[in-house]
Amino acid sequence: MGKKEDNIKKAKNLMNKLDYIRNIGIAAHIDHGKTTLSDNLLAGCGMMSEDLAGKQLVLDYDEQEQARGITINTASASMVHEFEGSEYLVNLLDTPGHVDFGGDVTRAMRAVDGCIVVVCAVEGAMPQTETVIRQALREKVKPILFINKVDRLINELRVTPEEMQQRFIKIISKFNELLNRTVPEEFRNKWNVKVENGSVAFGSAFYNWAISAPYMQKSGLSFKDIYDYCNNNKQKELSKKTPIHEVLLDMVVDHLPSPDIAQKYRIPHIWRGDIESELGKSMISTNENGPLALMITKIIIDPHAGEVAVGRMYSGKIERGQEVYVAGMPKLNRVQQVNVMVGSDRIPVEYVSAGNIVAATGIRDAIAGSTVTGDPEAEPFERIVHISEPVVTVAVEAKNMKDLPKLIEVLRMVSKADPSIQVDINQETGENLMSGMGELHLEITEYRIRNEHKVDIVCSEPIVVYRESVAKKSSTKFEGKSPNKHNRFYIEVEPLPEKLVKALYNNEIPNNVKKFKKEVAKILQDLGMDKEVAKGAFAVHGLNIATDVTKGIQHLFETRELIKEAFDEVMKSGPIADEPCQGILVKLVDAKLHEDAIHRGPAQVIPAVRNAIYGAITISDPVILEPMQKVFISTPQDLMGDASRELNQRRAVVRDMTTEQDMVNIDAKAPVAEMFGFASAIRSATGGRVLWNTENLGFEPLPRQLQTEVVKQVRERKGLKPEPYPASYYMD
Repeated sequence: MGKKEDNIKKAKNLMNKLDYIRNIGIAAHIDHGKTTLSDNLLAGCGMMSEDLAGKQLVLDYDEQEQARGITINTASASMVHEFEGSEYLVNLLDTPGHVDFGGDVTRAMRAVDGCIVVVCAVEGAMPQTETVIRQALREKVKPILFINKVDRLINELRVTPEEMQQRFIKIISKFNELLNRTVPEEFRNKWNVKVENGSVAFGSAFYNWAISAPYMQKSGLSFKDIYDYCNNNKQKELSKKTPIHEVLLDMVVDHLPSPDIAQKYRIPHIWRGDIESELGKSMISTNENGPLALMITKIIIDPHAGEVAVGRMYSGKIERGQEVYVAGMPKLNRVQQVNVMVGSDRIPVEYVSAGNIVAATGIRDAIAGSTVTGDPEAEPFERIVHISEPVVTVAVEAKNMKDLPKLIEVLRMVSKADPSIQVDINQETGENLMSGMGELHLEITEYRIRNEHKVDIVCSEPIVVYRESVAKKSSTKFEGKSPNKHNRFYIEVEPLPEKLVKALYNNEIPNNVKKFKKEVAKILQDLGMDKEVAKGAFAVHGLNIATDVTKGIQHLFETRELIKEAFDEVMKSGPIADEPCQGILVKLVDAKLHEDAIHRGPAQVIPAVRNAIYGAITISDPVILEPMQKVFISTPQDLMGDASRELNQRRAVVRDMTTEQDMVNIDAKAPVAEMFGFASAIRSATGGRVLWNTENLGFEPLPRQLQTEVVKQVRERKGLKPEPYPASYYMD
């Protein structure tokens, strides 16, 4: 039996020993060496051949990823590692570092309890590193540090051992500073990484060696020895003496928590249900005999097996033939196959129990982020909060009309596998819109539709997603009449305070207001909303809230659901540019209803409320919000002028500039609309000698002088008349 088969057997035996399991992620800035590292860990544990490691990129199993040399999907793999005489099962998830794929990182963090953050010794901590640490801490995932590409410091930059140590000290203190900005209070100063206790390692993933303080003692190598090995080009020997998988997996086992420790403090944080319930207790104690709770983090589309759902088991066990529910979906799904992942191999097993990572087929209703349970009423895990939301859209058409049904099917599949892609299929106009995190994100999705799903498509130029809001409170209440003129609704709108918008964005306010009415009212009051207004809140849509401040109006309660429907409709597409609304508080202040139920049905109430909200927005100084991006550029001093010129042409605002040796770091923000084509423009302006990346920053008001023009363009693109309707249009 080969080493790989042997390990698979061991992995099956370890699945029930919770103390001997570690669920970890590897996360970093793009190109700091995550996937190369993952492969070397797998090779060392006998899951692939060692000659190929670092070149084979098992986890980059998508041809698109290998061609671009960046990781797009989060693949997962299990391996067995021996530490101090015991064997441990390490489940590894590799996550993408490119900002366009932030959705994948957040989802992978939900499934793990600890992560190795990789930082490049040459570049140091980058903006994306900060984002990754923030995402990890937000899910209460414990980070440890690996400083990679040390060979380049010695061989390319020719630093002395002293300079090298100085550089490490700088990276470690920067890492701890970033960590302490967002670390949960209970772990403050406990999660800092230190060289002396072995929670920091450094090495070269490419050359397959690493070292940490405990391993120096174990192997008898000193810092100077390591330096000499690299300097004399003997890294191959070094990788035999201190192989990277030994050093890093020792660090993982020693410093990262097992599921039974981590679930005690993570479950109350990531699950909103009652901790004292049977399911709550079972998850906190990682009980394999308790009710089923599985959190799906990724859907992989496999040409042979169809949709494979990968996720973390928090409670109970899952086996072939079991019938399960996906939270929010009415019908039972029957599990067909249960596997563990080893690189891109799926190994069938009889069952997978709490505390492990599973890959299952047959759970048809699952999308990335959904909760799988045995009880349709079970409280789901919270909606995962992404650091970014889709801001760029392309229109997608099938080249041949006969492919249209297939294209619609494929688009649905794509958004299931990657929920940070939003798909809007309009059967009437035949226009299919696909929105993503950025240009690259959409390019890669287009590539997948063409090459994996074999549908020939034509895509429009990228367009920006705007939002609508209001700048001031309505001066008077706006009346909306029903078509039969027997029902009238009076609405006022006002801007939601920044604090409330933030709380909605961070998912601190439950979306199901009906179920958590008291809780919602309390949260809104704590955030400064007037008591009566907070108590009347009855709907949340995106970053908007609807509240009823009327007193004792007959029959109003029966029409509440219809009012909510009208509110949802307007928030999806506002009156100014038919774009989603954001940051609006909609207040129902009065209503006059026909006493006969037959005269106040959906066909009467919905148009009346809809017109009242449209009208109220129109008279409250409506504004258009545009998506912004943080742009971080690192450029040699002699090219600074070219880089600045590129930014200035794009309505960018420089927020900060720092110099480091002969490099200048520019921290700016710019509208997404102006950033299309920036990659190739800055490359040609600077001969490719500039490092840069972007991160989405949310929405800001569009400058007033541009608003009329933008509204006109958006409306014409959507086939609407160029000017928005005046308020009087909504009065009848």
